[in-house]
Amino acid sequence: MLNAAADTMRAEIETVPQYWPRLAEYLAGLGMQLDLDTPPQQFAGGFANLNYLIRLDGQPAVLRRPPKGPLPAGAYDMAREFQILSRLWQKFPLAPRGLHLCEEARVIGAPFQIVEYRTGISLRDSLPAPLAGDARVGASLGTTLVDILIDLHRVDPASVGLETLGKPSGFLQRATEGWIKRASVAVDGWGTPTTLQLIIELAHWLRENCVPDASPTLLHNDFKLDNVLLDPTSLAPLAVLDWDQGTRGDGLFDLAVLLSYWTEPGDPAAMHQMAQMPTASAGFPTRQQVAERYAAALGRDLSTFRFHRVLAQMRTAVIFQQLHVRWRRGETRDSRYERFGEIGEGLLQFARSIARGDVF
Repeated sequence: MLNAAADTMRAEIETVPQYWPRLAEYLAGLGMQLDLDTPPQQFAGGFANLNYLIRLDGQPAVLRRPPKGPLPAGAYDMAREFQILSRLWQKFPLAPRGLHLCEEARVIGAPFQIVEYRTGISLRDSLPAPLAGDARVGASLGTTLVDILIDLHRVDPASVGLETLGKPSGFLQRATEGWIKRASVAVDGWGTPTTLQLIIELAHWLRENCVPDASPTLLHNDFKLDNVLLDPTSLAPLAVLDWDQGTRGDGLFDLAVLLSYWTEPGDPAAMHQMAQMPTASAGFPTRQQVAERYAAALGRDLSTFRFHRVLAQMRTAVIFQQLHVRWRRGETRDSRYERFGEIGEGLLQFARSIARGDVF
């Protein structure tokens, strides 16, 4: 049996403070009681949204709010996430239930939501010592990840009242232009000449190779292992977290986002340095095997999948560039962000290799 890591919660000195008495007053006005005798604690891990364990009406719950500082357009959308979590649980039990949304920044300085608390362990770049090197564990986790995505994409949006979520028509073209724009903004004044040239090359390739949208499905839009809570004994999935980028669109893009974090043993350094998933460990399926399992289950054609892969890999690279800029501007003191510019550039180079057909 595995135990949650001791650093599940941030140390008090590293915790981003919130206006807890003001929150308690706001919730009391709605007939809810925030217990401040049990001080809220900030969860460790993650690079963006701020998450706190609170006690509300005698029960544990999670408060989520965006990070501080300027935010990229369309990112960290609490209202969109709450729309999903207040409904999706009915057909997709791994989605925690949304409990309350506040869109007024006056309460704690930003919109926030309160979400059902689920217990479990979260894994990122390595497997715990008892499991490391066990090929059976790698094979099981790899299959679990793709099967969760398959189950999500089988949900009819209309069956949970999400048939109007997002704008699926033109999704891939908008995503292409949106990530090209974000890339340009992220490196403006901060990027190296190599980074700038890579963005120009990838932007040209994506515009030349954009494919039509498939029938839309519900997308998580940032699905990877550390967004899944696992049972510490069986490693069965207990919850899927972080739905603030959720929408409707081409399911192959969701798959490509997962694979943009899926490191294989022979990948270049940047894929290993981003340290997102332990998929280079023994037993994990390859990216191609994952894609083929997904396609077989849902009857999807992978003939245009290279486009989705390039777009998703560039997206992940840009996210690392954006986080590096936050560090350069002094908006975060997290020392991990210092190397993200270099890693982002390496991920852009990997996206170019995908576009050239050198890797899957």
